[in-house]
Amino acid sequence: MLILLPPSEGKADAGTGRRLDPARLSLPELAPARARVLAELVGLCAGPDEAAALDALGLTPGLAGELRRNARLERAATAPAGRIYTGVLYEALDLATLPPTAQRAARRSVLISSGLWGAVRLTDRIPPYRCPIGARLPGVGALSAYWRRELAPALDAAAGGGAVLDLRSGAYAATWTPRGELAARTVTVRVLHERDTPDGPVRSVVSHFNKATKGRLVRDLLVAGARPRRAGELVTALRDLKYTVLEQSVTAGRPRTVDLVVTQL
Repeated sequence: MLILLPPSEGKADAGTGRRLDPARLSLPELAPARARVLAELVGLCAGPDEAAALDALGLTPGLAGELRRNARLERAATAPAGRIYTGVLYEALDLATLPPTAQRAARRSVLISSGLWGAVRLTDRIPPYRCPIGARLPGVGALSAYWRRELAPALDAAAGGGAVLDLRSGAYAATWTPRGELAARTVTVRVLHERDTPDGPVRSVVSHFNKATKGRLVRDLLVAGARPRRAGELVTALRDLKYTVLEQSVTAGRPRTVDLVVTQL
């Protein structure tokens, strides 16, 4: 099974080990594309036009410190990506407390989308950075379109022959869309919070809870040792874990989308 996660805006303050070595990252076929983005990002953030750099990355002036950190990426200390990302989803996943077998499964199964790296595994050593997928870099352009051109061969291969659980959000999901037979093995998830009202139950998306639920969902699948090979088997695994799953209509050649309904915040 391949599990695709979004990155988190929240990241560790600093790496704790050796300097960045892009050649040691997983999915080595992405190395040329990563090198181009890294060079453009570092050059932009080290340049004299702070306002232009902030605008390109969609940052406010109060986040100018992120530019200085980006400018030092090529010589920055690193840590495993599973420790660098610290947002709500990763807090709920709580990798450090997974049983050993589940940790091994996570290292095999999980890929994290990234505006800078395209995709990384939990064990890939990267420094903290700020490079949202909505950024536009000189010489590269819009990162969403850039990675859409670069990612398909690598992620098609990473999917292997098992099911794909796609938990990416927004523009990250647009960087790679499974096609054909692979799409038939893919499940995307939307988390809906259900609350009672005088007019009956109402369901809505709550961003924070959406992220936390996805983190717990991945944790539960890893601990259970789930290894589905088809979309239907993955949906069954979620139901076996006591998730309320509502399937939407299936469109041929497209990933299967399901709603997870939760009632407690």
